[in-house]
Amino acid sequence: EEPGVVLQVRAVDAPHVLGVIEAHGMQRCGSVIGRPLPGSDRILLTAGGTRLEDSWEALKREWSETSFRMRALRDDPECAREEFEAATALDAAPLRVELAFDPSEDVAAPFVARGARPRIAVLREQGVNSQSEMAAAFHRAGFEAHDVHMTDLIAGRASLGGFHGLVACGGFSYGDVLGAGEGWAKSILLNPRLRAAFEAHFARGDAFALGVCNGCQMMAQLAPIIPGAAHWPRFVRNRVEQFEGRLTLVEVLPTPSVLLSGMAGSLLPIVVSHGEGRAEFRDAAQQAACAGSGTIALRYAERAGRAAERYPANPNGSPGGLAALCNLDGRVTLAMPHPERAIRNAQLSWRPDGADAGGDDSGWMRMFRNARAWLG
Repeated sequence: EEPGVVLQVRAVDAPHVLGVIEAHGMQRCGSVIGRPLPGSDRILLTAGGTRLEDSWEALKREWSETSFRMRALRDDPECAREEFEAATALDAAPLRVELAFDPSEDVAAPFVARGARPRIAVLREQGVNSQSEMAAAFHRAGFEAHDVHMTDLIAGRASLGGFHGLVACGGFSYGDVLGAGEGWAKSILLNPRLRAAFEAHFARGDAFALGVCNGCQMMAQLAPIIPGAAHWPRFVRNRVEQFEGRLTLVEVLPTPSVLLSGMAGSLLPIVVSHGEGRAEFRDAAQQAACAGSGTIALRYAERAGRAAERYPANPNGSPGGLAALCNLDGRVTLAMPHPERAIRNAQLSWRPDGADAGGDDSGWMRMFRNARAWLG
C-alpha cells in the first residue's frame, strides 16, 4: 500500500501549501487536482487534461471502498459495511457537545473548602492501566485518592472499610485475556473474606462505587452482592470482533446515579477503549427489566433522543446503545467508556471551537465533582 492524502485548503492558501511541499523536495508528489463547485456538494477534478465532476459522497465512496473491502474480509462484514456507509454519508451525525449544565460550575467547591478530603480506593489488578488518570480525576474533585492493588486486599495490607468510594479501573487485566474482568470478579466472589468486604461496602449508605471499562465488566459480575443490580447484563466481545479505540458520542439519560446528577440531557464526546464492551442479557426478561428500571445512564447516540444502533457510532453492538448503568439507588455506577480520560478539553482529540474559552474542564469533570458533593 502507498500513502495518499487529499487535502482541501482555501484557494488563497494553495501557493503556500505547494511551497511547503516543494521545500521538502516532494513537488512531484503534490499537485492541485480540483476544487469544490460553489453552491453544491459537487467537486470538479482535473488530471492530464481529463475533467471529472461528481458529488462529494460518490468520490468519498470510491476513495474508501478498497479499505472497506479489506476490512470486510478481516472483521465482521456487516460492521465494515456500516462503517463504510457512515463514513460516506452526507448526513452522518458528527461529534458535538450539548450540555444541560455549566461545566465551569464546581459543585464540589463548598465541600472542598471545608478542608476534608474523603478517601477513595483506586482499585486495580495486574495489567490495569487507567489508575493514574482516575486518581487525578478524583483528586481534582477533592478526594484523597489511594492506589489499592488487589494483592493489598488479599494480603490484608488494605481494607475497604476506611474508604467512602471505590473505583475499579479500566485496562487490560490479566494480559487482556478474554473475560478478564469476569476473572477479576471471581477473585472476589470466591474469596470469603474479600466477598464479605465488598458486600459490606456496597451495602453502606454513605459509600459509592464506580466501575469503568475492564472494571465495568468486573463489577457487572459482582451484581449478586450489589443491592438493586439484578437487572445488570454481562459484557462480552464486541460485535465487530476487534478492539475499539476511538472518540465517540454519548447521551446522558435521567437516572438515580449519584455521579451523573444534573447531567441528564447532555451530549458529550467520550473515549472508548475496549475489546469486550457489548452488553449481553441472560434472556428477554432481564433485558426488559433493565430497560424499564430507569437505570441506563449513558447510551451511544447519533443525536439527542436517538440511540446509536449501527457501527461505529455504537462501537460494540450493545442493544439500545447501552454504555453505562447504575443500581436502583444510584450509588453504584458502571461505565464502559472512559470519563476519566476526558475530564480536560486538552485530552480530547476533537472539541468544538471555543471550548477552551470556558476553562480547561470538560463536561465529564462534573461526574467526579458530583461524587464529592454527594458525600457532603
